[in-house]
Amino acid sequence: MSLLNIININLTLSKKEILKDLSLQVEKGDRIGLIGPNGSGKTSLLRVISGEMHPDSGEVVLTGGSRFGYLSQDVDERLSGPLLQSIIDSIPGRKTIREEIRSIEGLINSNQGSPEQVTLASRLTELHNEMTLIESMYPSHKAEKILSGLGFSKQGFNDPVSHLSGGWRMRASLASLLFQAPDLLLLDEPTNHLDLPSVMWLEQFLREFKGAIILVCHDREFLNRQIDRIISFEPEGIRSYRGNYEQYLVLREDENSRLEAMSRNQEQKVKDAKKFIERFKTKATKARQAQSKIKLLKKIEIVSTHKNQKTIRFSFPEVAQSGRQVLTIRTLSKAFGEKRLYKDIDLNVFKGERIGLIGPNGYGKTTLLRMIANEIPADTGTIVQGHNVEMSYYAQHHSEMLDPRKSILEEVYQVVPHESTSFVRGVCGAFLFSGEDVDKPVKVLSGGEKARVALAKILIKPGNLLVMDEPTNHLDLVSSEILIDALEKYSGTLLFVSHNQSFINRLATKIWDIKDGHIFEYHGTLKEYFLHLKEMEEGAPPLTVNPNGREKELVAAPVIQEQRLSENKKDIRKKKAERRKEINAALKPIEEKCTKLEEKIAALEAREKEISGMLTDPELFKDSSKSVPLLNEFKKLKHTLEESISEWEKAQTRMEELKEEMGVDEE
Repeated sequence: MSLLNIININLTLSKKEILKDLSLQVEKGDRIGLIGPNGSGKTSLLRVISGEMHPDSGEVVLTGGSRFGYLSQDVDERLSGPLLQSIIDSIPGRKTIREEIRSIEGLINSNQGSPEQVTLASRLTELHNEMTLIESMYPSHKAEKILSGLGFSKQGFNDPVSHLSGGWRMRASLASLLFQAPDLLLLDEPTNHLDLPSVMWLEQFLREFKGAIILVCHDREFLNRQIDRIISFEPEGIRSYRGNYEQYLVLREDENSRLEAMSRNQEQKVKDAKKFIERFKTKATKARQAQSKIKLLKKIEIVSTHKNQKTIRFSFPEVAQSGRQVLTIRTLSKAFGEKRLYKDIDLNVFKGERIGLIGPNGYGKTTLLRMIANEIPADTGTIVQGHNVEMSYYAQHHSEMLDPRKSILEEVYQVVPHESTSFVRGVCGAFLFSGEDVDKPVKVLSGGEKARVALAKILIKPGNLLVMDEPTNHLDLVSSEILIDALEKYSGTLLFVSHNQSFINRLATKIWDIKDGHIFEYHGTLKEYFLHLKEMEEGAPPLTVNPNGREKELVAAPVIQEQRLSENKKDIRKKKAERRKEINAALKPIEEKCTKLEEKIAALEAREKEISGMLTDPELFKDSSKSVPLLNEFKKLKHTLEESISEWEKAQTRMEELKEEMGVDEE
């Protein structure tokens, strides 16, 4: 028997048909991914299944005795009291039984020796037996384990849920659902408020979950590893495919190719039939055949090919070249009250690097980006931009940075007031705002629409340093992948925070792992970094990626090299430190020279621009005592600038040669 039956449901919202004659069966253990653009009906379907929304017609039938749990994108207000206790009490009936036990214990104490005492004692025994059964099925240590996995500290287990921020309350809601272990989990973007460590913990938990799952998620890798069936909201209607997202893409493409081939064959048959009719309709010997062809044409059903899904479409324009040293961070410290995030941090960001910041929430990832973007000051230390660096910042709180009173067009246009309205409209159109949509005020937009407006503002003037904080949070899966595709071709420097594993794995060439006030820098991809951490664990064998090319799990290599296992880790670290010291000793003088030259060039260019402006004034040349010295300075300045640029280029070339000699990989 099916766990869930959805029978011919229809749903219309604001005169828009969302669900039409949808029928679906969910079996025990099914793992279904819902995909489609924002607004296509994924969340509406989950709300209909959960009973939060009623369809216009049709029915949803859950097998008798089965339980479901629904994680919506809205904050759950049902949890209350201390955090851990609220999770434990989320088991249906548990809180009621506990309260009845207390009530009966009170009645027994106040009715000593009465005839009702025996009845009350009997009921109390029944309740204690029920509570013992519940506690054996849902032990409190399991709730603690789930809370810890989702990033809560043990010190906060007794804090009131009402004191948590929206993001942490969403985590608490997720924890309560996982603790309840329902027969069917409905998860709407469960990773949205999680950091990467919590996402990875959740991924492992769901792999071991025995119930059925219906999942909406914009993280391609997370989705792929959780599902074996796709329900896709396509322009032609809702379709079902076996397999994960990668297999869906292949099946969809094959289906489209087959339909297009059938359509071409059909068009050719129609052309041939029309040609025959036109040629022979007046000839008596062919009249019967011509009539048959006419009847055949009337019977032919048109083969419909798939309509293309409306998606954002854009690519980053070429950006100006910056100096090699894009950001220099020195002795940076930051604290909020007694909570110290950073102390005396030294970091460098070099041209072309793609740095992914990872680490638990609350450890300062967003704070670091906001300091780099000059949104908040550091307590001590400096963050200095390099030569010719132009920064664009996509904030996690992008909606707060948009003016709710302005229209979409006005909000984007203010970034490039010198451009034509038609150009700005074209950019808005690339982000699915066309026609009268561009006149909508920002305040009426959804979270996903506001995210697209913020992305449009970056596209139209991206700069050569792009700082992004959770850019995929309000995007659907396809839009997230399109953004990744565009960023892969972006020619500037990228610094970003994301919990989306697909986003990090495809883009990051360097990792900054933020832990307890320290930043651990790793030159390599996220996958390589995790492999590195595994290999550094005590006694851990070398690991390799599953050979099928899609990283399902990291598996132990079949052969363990004795020599590698016997190496002393302290010696390895010592050798690495010596190697870094040797490389730094060779490169540091040249890097410092480049930095000084970049600062000198910037000052010379500023003075050149200043003198150029002065020389446009005709009044200046009426007084030779002023104009002649200024012209001489301008001539000398141009010569010095050319020499400085030439010297900088030579230093850059020498640095590249030295790196090649020492075997240092370029990022």
